[in-house]
Formats: sequence, structure tokens, C-alpha cells
Amino acid sequence: MSQFWSPIVHTLTPYVAGEQPKVHDLVKLNTNENPYGPSPRALAAIASAATNALRLYPDPTSHRLRTVIAEGYGLDVSNIFVGNGSDEVLAHTFQALLNHDAPLLFPDITYGFYPAYCRLYGINFREVPLDGSMHVQVSDYRQACGAIILPNPNAPTGIALKLEDIEALLVDHPSQVMVIDEAYVDFGGQSAVPLVARYPNLLVIQTFSKSRGLAGLRVGFAIGDKALIEGLERVKDSFNAYPLDHLAIAGAVAAFEDHAWFEEQRHRIIATRKRLSLSLQKLGFKVLPSSANFVFARHATISGAELAARLRSKAVLVRHFSKARIEDYLRISIGTDKECERLLHALEEVTAPAHL
Repeated sequence: MSQFWSPIVHTLTPYVAGEQPKVHDLVKLNTNENPYGPSPRALAAIASAATNALRLYPDPTSHRLRTVIAEGYGLDVSNIFVGNGSDEVLAHTFQALLNHDAPLLFPDITYGFYPAYCRLYGINFREVPLDGSMHVQVSDYRQACGAIILPNPNAPTGIALKLEDIEALLVDHPSQVMVIDEAYVDFGGQSAVPLVARYPNLLVIQTFSKSRGLAGLRVGFAIGDKALIEGLERVKDSFNAYPLDHLAIAGAVAAFEDHAWFEEQRHRIIATRKRLSLSLQKLGFKVLPSSANFVFARHATISGAELAARLRSKAVLVRHFSKARIEDYLRISIGTDKECERLLHALEEVTAPAHL
């Protein structure tokens, strides 16, 4: 009952997650999940870890997983932080590194958790508008600020920044933390991890949910200078000293080590995305250039809300946002080729002149 809430709760506008319906024979293209699932090695590792050892607390430092990630990027374990999904890593980042007197900057069209975290933690923020083609213009961020966070590729647009643009911002803001959220980077973006060694104000956040198909396991990580990582650890240890359990650590280690599976699945998704984008254009859609495992597209004549509803009637689920500037766009996750064929067939039906 609301009379028992703390005062801040009344002011919050929570992030709304993508729908997870239980509908038979549904084509679910609304939450950017990996259509091919995790590495078989990850599943085997999780099964092997399901022993009586679950009665014990896991390693609070997740040292094994951090070591594997550090070795994979040629860094030290002190440069790695892990958490219960990249959302938790982001939450700790907002608390530990992004709360300053000057405003935090991020795009006006971006991941909905950013303004939600700002309101939860009382962070002063300023939304920087994307340009008319839905791109981030780095020149717009050359202003006074407390910190900057940018998703690369951006979500929900899927458009990526070049590495030289990110480095230009780091040069412009040597005294401010810059966070690059790389949830979708493995599908065509350029990772900023190579810049970490040269810029102590850079934090890069990634996830096992997308390219490694482990959204249900909840594992995310951050890469940055030791001082930034220490700040995250101080917040984590004041909140939950054991964020990753035995099964999550085992599965994530195996997934990260299975390079062949990782490369095969991400390239399959990239190839399907290219084919889907071309097919959508033939059906009268404007499709933004995507470097993610989804496309962002709008039809020439039919509203986004109407299209989403028509597709739902065909048991095809996509994501629609009612926010200004993007209310006519649909974010369509890349599924299997078969799922994308069903999507296209449904779109042919619901956009046909007879249907209108």
C-alpha cells in the first residue's frame, strides 16, 4: 500500500522490461535474446556445478571468471568487475561513478534504465538529442558535465559510433568518467576496450546475455582502470557481497572460453540481420543501419503501434516504444531464419492494400 512507501518511491518511473508472454507457437522478437542459445559447453559446466557445493556461498570476488575475462582482453584481473547482469553493473556504476554536481549526459533516445537509475539515485542528468538521422553527434557532448554514458551501439536505434569518436570524447573530457555500454558490440560495433589502458576515466560494460546467449543466467562485467573498479567494488560490497552464484560463474567461464561457438552464432545473427533489413526495405520500411542483434524500422504509412498490434494478432511479437520521435518505429530482434521468414510473411499480410 502506497502509504508505507518511502518518499522517493512516489517519484520513480520504473524501466519497463520487454514482455515475456507464454503463448503457443509465438515468434518472440521483442527482447533481443539470442535465438541460438548458449554454448553447449556452458550448459555442461552449469550441470556439473549443480552439486552439494551449492550449500556454500560462492566466491565473493568471482576470481575465476574475472581472470578468464582479463586474460581474454590482455588485462589484469584488477581491471575487471562482474555483476548480476549488466543492469546491476550499470546500477553500481551510476552510484559509484556518475553522481556529480554537474549533469550526467546521455542520448535522449537510449536505454530506458539510464533515466530510471538517475531518478532512483538522485542524479542530475541532461538528455542530449540524437540528430535527425538518429545518430549520436559527439560534438553535442562537448559541454560541461559530470560524466557521460553512451551505449555503443545505441539502443534502440542500433547505430554505432566509431572508435575514434569515442576517443575524441575521452580527450575532450579527461576529468570526467565516460562509460561505454557495449551490450550489443559483438554484432558489428568497435569495442572501446583497447582504449582502457590509455584512458583511466573510461569504463566499458558488457554482458553475457546477447552474443553469448545467457540472458537467463544474469552475468555482466565492466572493464576499466583499477581505481574505477575499486569504486564499483566498494558499492557492490555495501549492497550484495555475493552477486554471482556457483552456476553463473561456471556457465560464464565456459561460455567465454568457447570462442568457436561465440564466433559462429554472432556471424549467423549478423548475416540474418542483413537479409532481414533488405527484405524490410522491399516492404516499404525505412531501416536504420544496425550494428546490433536487432533492427529499428518504421513503415512508410502505418504507425508503429498499429503494426505491432497487427503482428501480435499473427503471433509475432516485436517491441514498440511510445516515446516521442520513435513512436512509429519497431525494434525487431534478430531471430532464426525461420522466425524472420514468419515475421516477413506476417508483415506482407498486415501491410497489404486489402488489409488497409
